[in-house]
Amino acid sequence: MKRCFLLLFVFCLLCQASPLLAQSNKLIKELEGKRGALQKQIAESETLLKTTKKDVGSQLNSLAALTGQIEERKRYILTINNDVEAIEREMASLSRQLVRLQRDLKDKKQKYESSVQYLYKNRSVEEKLMFIFSAKSLAQTYRRLRYVREYATYQRLQGEEVLKKQEQVNRKKQELQQVKAAKEGLLKEREEEKTKLEEQEKEKKTLVANLRKKQRGLQNELNKKRREANQLNARIDRLIAEEIEKARKRAEAEARREAAARKKANEKAATAATASKPKSAPLETYTMSKADRELSGTFASNRGKLPMPITGAYIITSHYGQYSVEGLRNVKLDNKGIDIQGKPGAQARAIFDGKVAAVFKLNGLFNILVRHGNYISVYCNLSSASVKQGDNVTTKQTLGQIFSDGSDNGRTVLHFQLRREKEKLNPEPWLNR
Repeated sequence: MKRCFLLLFVFCLLCQASPLLAQSNKLIKELEGKRGALQKQIAESETLLKTTKKDVGSQLNSLAALTGQIEERKRYILTINNDVEAIEREMASLSRQLVRLQRDLKDKKQKYESSVQYLYKNRSVEEKLMFIFSAKSLAQTYRRLRYVREYATYQRLQGEEVLKKQEQVNRKKQELQQVKAAKEGLLKEREEEKTKLEEQEKEKKTLVANLRKKQRGLQNELNKKRREANQLNARIDRLIAEEIEKARKRAEAEARREAAARKKANEKAATAATASKPKSAPLETYTMSKADRELSGTFASNRGKLPMPITGAYIITSHYGQYSVEGLRNVKLDNKGIDIQGKPGAQARAIFDGKVAAVFKLNGLFNILVRHGNYISVYCNLSSASVKQGDNVTTKQTLGQIFSDGSDNGRTVLHFQLRREKEKLNPEPWLNR
């Protein structure tokens, strides 16, 4: 009977000890999940780097794509470094827990050993009976009887505690071993990523060297890109100014309606000659309607959480603002948004709920403006548009297909901008990458 009880108890301990192992497994799975998305992104985006063209424009585009891929890989290596640090902290914590458990196990074993030795010395039934019946009174007899029973129970519990603590030690060792294995795997992966990064850096240097030899053609290509960008931005600026004016007029009309409603309500409620008329705010203070203000606040609260405006794998090939191209003399870029390269067939999608403010064509390609209160997102370089002016759109709704350049190996690039009224914003801090 005793043996069956102990076997059942050990089985229960095995079931109860699993949460100890699950804690570290959960951490490892969380880290793997975060890295997995980045790893998938890098693997898919590597297919975007292929090009067979040797002209300046194609090589410049390849340089932008390769630079974006290098940045993604550096970001992934940084994530691995952070995960290694997290795992090292977990290992240190597990090691401390293991030392405490081993110390407790040693203490319990010593106590159990003492109790076993005591019972061994007083092991016979006759000795126990003699101890009980040698009492001088009935009360002492009862106390000795209870002592013998309680000591037997104490010894059994001590044995169970030793088994339990031993199982905890074994589980903690197993947990520590798994975390060590995870760390070794991460270190190996980091070295592999560093090797790939070094190869891409060499490829980039070769590409830059080739472009240096074609300085005149490079300047011509950049001038062409600047002219196209200036033409596009001028059109966007004009449409945004018109949209701001429309929003102002809507706000003024709403203010007039509210003022008229208040005036009418006050005239009905006025019972005393001394009642004063409330003053309405001047119309020029109203730049947005109530609905626009609410949508603006909701949009702003989602900074850093907005989805990427492109479907599928992507690389950010050009960042916001003015910057020089590394390795090339006198090559400066000025981007009012960001350029995102995707796979052929990629779609542009809305980053938030809103209303299509404008759809226009420039140089044969579609461009779409979506208003989110006083914020406006801009999607350029589309071969087709699936929405029209005035349409309401929802987050992640597709707006149209991004143009794929058949003359440049199907290069597919979305130019994306974000404005707060006329102010140009850097979109990257707003997007969830």
